[in-house]
Amino acid sequence: MATTQLDSILDLNTLEQYISAIGAGTLLKSVVLFEQLMPEYVGSLVKASEADDKDTLCAEAHKFKGAAGSVGLKRIQQLAQLLQHGEEAAWDAENKGWLATIVEHAESDLQQLKLFLEAKS
Repeated sequence: MATTQLDSILDLNTLEQYISAIGAGTLLKSVVLFEQLMPEYVGSLVKASEADDKDTLCAEAHKFKGAAGSVGLKRIQQLAQLLQHGEEAAWDAENKGWLATIVEHAESDLQQLKLFLEAKS
């Protein structure tokens, strides 16, 4: 995958800093833990959305944003950032689309992250 495409999915600057600080192998262990938790995170978002529970959806999106950001998942972090701000004017019209994009790309973005780190270790 071209670097420009990868840069839209992963936070390459942060990842390079993490790799130089703790090593790709150690970071990959964190990514594996995130991978185990991701279905629960995404499931909570979907459940809150289906229940029209805006407060829970925003709170769960905030948690997911932090977790995704901590492993360098840029696109997922950015979408969760939008989703957590229920007070924004665009939220009511856009939140279902943001969530659908998270659901659509979370697994493939995670796989790209793992391939990136495996290539660096």
